[in-house]
Amino acid sequence: MSNFDRIVVVGGGTAGWMTALALVTGLRGRTVEVIESEEIGIVGVGEATFPSILEYNRLVGIDEADFLRATEGTYKLGVEFRDWRQQGESYFHTFGDFGSLTGSHSLWGQHRRLGDAVAGAFGAQCLPTVMAQEGRFCAPNAIQGAPFKYAYHFDASLYASYLRRLAVRRGANRTEGRIIAVKRREDGGVRSVLLADGREIHGDLFIDCSGFRSLLLGRTLEEPFVDFSHWLPVDRAWACPCEPSGDGITPYTRATALEGGWAWRIPLQQRTGHGHVFSSRYISEERARDQLLQQLDGRPLAEPRLLRFTTGHRQRFWVHNVVALGLSAGFLEPLESTSIFLIQSGLGRLMRLLAAAAPVDAAAVEDFNGGLVRQFARIRDFIILHYCLTARRDSALWRDMAGMALPETLAFRLHAWRESGVLLEYDEEGFDATSWLAIHAGMDHWPGRADPVLQELSREQAQQALAQRREAIARLVAQLPAHADYLGQVLAR
Repeated sequence: MSNFDRIVVVGGGTAGWMTALALVTGLRGRTVEVIESEEIGIVGVGEATFPSILEYNRLVGIDEADFLRATEGTYKLGVEFRDWRQQGESYFHTFGDFGSLTGSHSLWGQHRRLGDAVAGAFGAQCLPTVMAQEGRFCAPNAIQGAPFKYAYHFDASLYASYLRRLAVRRGANRTEGRIIAVKRREDGGVRSVLLADGREIHGDLFIDCSGFRSLLLGRTLEEPFVDFSHWLPVDRAWACPCEPSGDGITPYTRATALEGGWAWRIPLQQRTGHGHVFSSRYISEERARDQLLQQLDGRPLAEPRLLRFTTGHRQRFWVHNVVALGLSAGFLEPLESTSIFLIQSGLGRLMRLLAAAAPVDAAAVEDFNGGLVRQFARIRDFIILHYCLTARRDSALWRDMAGMALPETLAFRLHAWRESGVLLEYDEEGFDATSWLAIHAGMDHWPGRADPVLQELSREQAQQALAQRREAIARLVAQLPAHADYLGQVLAR
């Protein structure tokens, strides 16, 4: 294979313009053309992200204040999960840590040993969790030794437009048009795409960012789809923006478990994004829509919009001279905001191959595909974890999720945790051991026995260590600005 001088990106939206901006910024001497159609539009709702987006912004030279102004963005410290274990309970998965994970000074181990009555709430041991609960925010670099990361909420349509402006300014070519046919090469790859107005666009490498249609990889090359819906049965989502509430802009996403799925809440500067992700096996579209409207903070700003999908991914992501990124490659429900992370992961792998001096060969493509397959599987397991630990039995969905057969990789991880308190980590992880611990703790899912090494600290020493960390975090958070105040300072730059 060559190193592809002419690259055609099929589809705009978040995936297409993230790809185009990275290509024109990071590679020299390549022609980058993006084909998108205003007739088709994009899947644009309130978007929540993962901390990796900060690295993408840094690599392509995006200024944070400019970005937040352009996208109605706000800061995100993590996700609050309501009613997942049982109705009336909640917990946070934030982008911070709980101190040491191993040894006699393991904070989670000592916390579990002492019990909540003595040790207090486990979330109080995590700085960004307390920040989220108190509605405060400050960038980590402003706090000496702050052990946390952050991400953003923003309007996905505005984000795509913002990236498009930057990419075109840096040399990407934008072609408005609707693709009506794809012409193949003798080896099975794609030679060109034909637009409705008769234009024919040729390329050496085609990047499929056509969304759920998967126009090139799925429809044209007929790459099989690996279906995860027997583990993750949600297949619909209603989305609706509303007026912001009077409670201020919270620095976290909210995911509330409902009868047949869960509802998201994503606070932006001038509105709040709401949605209901659900399974049509367990609840009708009409009932799910009604439940979404009951979740809104304020007056709806548009009619609810329905999206249909299947969780899973294409068997391969790079076939011949076609690479799929974004929804055309696969989709995992947005419970932990991994859609853009998966785009970024695939794009990073692609950029490294295209920037290398050596041509991209079959072995490199196989490694590209294998890495992404494993990453989808790792994130799939992490999402299933949120469901399979539930104690809810109030509807068919939750009863079935609690009793379903698990993927072997997840079943083994759960066995290791239950038996010995080991937080296993595989290759190509999307979430580290601390994130797994946050879900285990939030779902009150602890090992059946404690590590004997914990006994090397007296109960008094353990209690003192936990109290000191909890009190230090509380003092620090009390000095931080409210999220809205900090955001206002950044936007005024």
